[in-house]
Amino acid sequence: MLVYQDLLSGDELLSDSFPYKELYNGVLWEVEGKWVVQGAVDVDIGANPSAEGGDDEGVEDQAVKVVDIVDTFRLQQFLAFIKRYIKNLATKLSDERQAEFKKNVEAAAKWLVSKLSDLQFFVGESMHDDGSMVFAYYKEGATDPTFLYFADGLKEVKC
Repeated sequence: MLVYQDLLSGDELLSDSFPYKELYNGVLWEVEGKWVVQGAVDVDIGANPSAEGGDDEGVEDQAVKVVDIVDTFRLQQFLAFIKRYIKNLATKLSDERQAEFKKNVEAAAKWLVSKLSDLQFFVGESMHDDGSMVFAYYKEGATDPTFLYFADGLKEVKC
C-alpha cells in the first residue's frame, strides 16, 4: 500500500486505495469520497429477547455518517491561505517541476476560487500552518463528495 504524505507537514492525506484523476496537467488530483456509516451495527441473530426473558431494550445506536477520506486520514476542516501554501510548496520542487507547476497553478487556483462557495476545506491532522489543504466538493447530482489534492504537495510512502 502507498500512502501520500503532505510534503511540508508529513501528515498522511491519501493512499492508493483511493484512485485519483489528474487535473491541470497533474497539478491537482481529484479523488472521489464516499459517505459511510460508522459505529453501532444492528445484527439480527434470530433470538427474541422478550420470549427468552431478556431485556427488550436495545443498546442506543451510536452510528454516524462520515466521509471515508476525512475519517481515514483524520482531516480537519479549516480555511487557510492558498497563496502561502503554493509559495511554500514551489520552493520544495525541482527547478524543472517548479516551472511547470507555476505555469499551471494559476489556472488551477482560479478554478478553485471560482468554486469557493461549493468547496469544503480540510488540512491534515496536525493542522500544520504550512501544510497542504484538501478540498472537497459535490459534483452535479452527486451524493458523495469529490476531493482535490495538490499532487506536487504529496510524498509517496510505501507501507
